[in-house]
Amino acid sequence: MDYFEIEKKDPSSRARKGVIHTAHGDVHTPQFLPIGTRGTVKAVTSEELKFWGASMVLANTYHLWQRPGDGLIYKAGGLHKFMNWHGPIFTDSGGFQVYSLAKMRKTMEVGVMFQFDMDGKHEILSPEKSVDIQANLGSDVALILDDFPGFPFEHERSLESIALTKRWAERAVKEHQKIIVDGDPVNPGQKLWGIVQGASFPDLRKQSAQDMVALGFEGFAIGGVAVGEPHEEMMLAVESAVPHLPENAPKHLLGVGTPYDIIQAVARGCDTFDCVIPTREARHGRLYVAKQVEIDPTSPRLRRAAPDNGQVSLDNDELSSRFIEGYETIDIRLEKHKEDFTPIDATCNCYACLHHTRAYVRHLFQTGEPLGERLATMHNLRFYLNFMEKIRNAIQYDYFEKMLVEFKDYTEQK
Repeated sequence: MDYFEIEKKDPSSRARKGVIHTAHGDVHTPQFLPIGTRGTVKAVTSEELKFWGASMVLANTYHLWQRPGDGLIYKAGGLHKFMNWHGPIFTDSGGFQVYSLAKMRKTMEVGVMFQFDMDGKHEILSPEKSVDIQANLGSDVALILDDFPGFPFEHERSLESIALTKRWAERAVKEHQKIIVDGDPVNPGQKLWGIVQGASFPDLRKQSAQDMVALGFEGFAIGGVAVGEPHEEMMLAVESAVPHLPENAPKHLLGVGTPYDIIQAVARGCDTFDCVIPTREARHGRLYVAKQVEIDPTSPRLRRAAPDNGQVSLDNDELSSRFIEGYETIDIRLEKHKEDFTPIDATCNCYACLHHTRAYVRHLFQTGEPLGERLATMHNLRFYLNFMEKIRNAIQYDYFEKMLVEFKDYTEQK
């Protein structure tokens, strides 16, 4: 069985529907990974995530290294057991903290020296150390330590970053192989993925992609995006990297993003995504609401994808009613929702929408009740996971092109 199986390709773009086979289960792509930075997706349980359809979560190597420590998690039997999540886990390498904690770190050839915010002590996160930590966590996908500049991008600095990332990647591969062959890893089936850098410079993205491919990785992440650059530059980075990566390898777009960013990146060949947006926005009362259009189940586009009898199954809500045309965000804290006794999103089947009104959720935020943030988080995560399912269905039934064209980005706070 191949590590990544492509089940269906969209004829009009690079979008594809597939499945990644990991040691802890399958990940159906395109897929969104809820962020479990410190071993928990904020405000929700592992059982709830599974019930909503999450198949993989992302945890943060740097923060778990600080607290509670990867050694303790190793003793617990790995992160899966420690957080009671039995599905696949994706861990970053600490590379984003190299960028985000600029005032608390120093980048060197050996690695990155951090000053911990917890106790002020200094520790070096080397490419080998990052791999060691992730091996102790026992994630299903581990990433190499990488270096990348912030925005605005500079060609010379970006050239230096892809060279350093390549040298670090070579060391990471050796360390990972040593652990898998001679060590005692929590998860012997862990895969190490390479990271493509190069900002929005096509020549550098191509070079970095070729560097990663030469090292034999089975999966790849595209990094150095969502750091303040315009949407067009983010997509240019993707377009410049994907054609130089193996078609039959999964591709993750790090730290992205809004639903609009995601569907555009799917069209350019990305398979998985992670972002703090749905949970972070929920804590500030900003909720995602679908805007939809009707599907005609008898359309020629759908009939081409139907069984031999020409009938489209009406059991699938996606085909029998609607699909997302776009979305908008609402600020539930606004006065306009005070007497709004409708659901957050009438098309959503999350607990918050089935059992509570906008007026009630607003009341919870106004009074500082923790349940408000929890219900908002439930809704946003369910929105994202439902959105990815709709994309998979659109690819499967040959209307992704229509969905892509009609999908709109309604970013104004309503």
